[in-house]
Amino acid sequence: MAAVRKIIHVDMDAFFASVEQRDNPALLGLPVAVGHGERRGVVAAASYEARKFGVRSALPSVTALKRCPDLIFVPPRFEIYRAVSQQIHQVFQEFTDLIQPLSLDEAYLDVTDDRQHIGSAWKTAKAIRRRILEETGLTASAGVSYNKFLAKLASDQNKPNGQFAVTPDMGAAWVETLPVKRFHGVGPVTAAKMERLGILTGADLRDKSLEFLQQHFGSSAEWYHAIARGIDERPVNPNRVRKSSGSETTFGEDLTDPQAITDQILRMADDVWGWCETRQRFGRTATIKIKFADFQQITRARSITGAIRSRETLHALARDLANSVLPAEKPIRLVGVMVSNFEDAASDTEAVADLPLLAASAT
Repeated sequence: MAAVRKIIHVDMDAFFASVEQRDNPALLGLPVAVGHGERRGVVAAASYEARKFGVRSALPSVTALKRCPDLIFVPPRFEIYRAVSQQIHQVFQEFTDLIQPLSLDEAYLDVTDDRQHIGSAWKTAKAIRRRILEETGLTASAGVSYNKFLAKLASDQNKPNGQFAVTPDMGAAWVETLPVKRFHGVGPVTAAKMERLGILTGADLRDKSLEFLQQHFGSSAEWYHAIARGIDERPVNPNRVRKSSGSETTFGEDLTDPQAITDQILRMADDVWGWCETRQRFGRTATIKIKFADFQQITRARSITGAIRSRETLHALARDLANSVLPAEKPIRLVGVMVSNFEDAASDTEAVADLPLLAASAT
């Protein structure tokens, strides 16, 4: 019989906003949103004080200000967040080599091998959170369980600055009590579909046969069938392959001028090239994304025989792709650029996932 895994999911508390409050004590105790407060801005992260008013990541800035007129917007500083994330991951490495980052502010850790001889995964999680606080001045929450699905659910149970454990003898019963909209892999659209089918809780999901789930959810059915029973056999994988690098931006005002739009596309290409050059990762495919004022979205892609190995080549591809859709028949609110189909992708690993320019830090 295989040994029971000991998995910890560590999740920083309101990461971006907490960094801003740490670095500017005048913001402590105040409703803070990381992002831009102009009309087309989007909240990238919100402090817990702001969340009391219903301010959340990905919320339009205008809506956020209506909910909380005293909301303080702070421009994002992604270079600082990445530096703090590196500190956090150095703490993780004190306890295990089996680390699977999910974003700058959260990761799975397999601590089945008790490197520090602490005695239990629960005590290890407390030690990790204590070390993070010592190194960064920031709090983290943790979930402890025998698989990744339950550990991630558990980390959200006692936020902020808390932890929760789901043991093998309680896993299946605990899942039954939870709303399915909390389950990893059940997004808003799927949750709404489940509700229409009478599936509101883990218990409701467990009551459905695999055949029923296959009929309504196709290839995802086996996953839903398993997690409803607290089953998740996925190992913590420290060698996740980064398959693409992209950057995008939303304009403060819709753009119609082809040259201005092209200039913004090339600026996003520069961001992507900086990532590729720094990590020596070179792909064959360039893609641009355009979102119009009416929220219609299109993409255009082009692949070349060899890898894109210079900024000039990426610029040329991005410019050609832009020319294929410009001048546009309607105003444009967002553009993005992505490079994919990396060389030797199977042998490369990404230590910490980069976030897009307006990435959300939801916890």
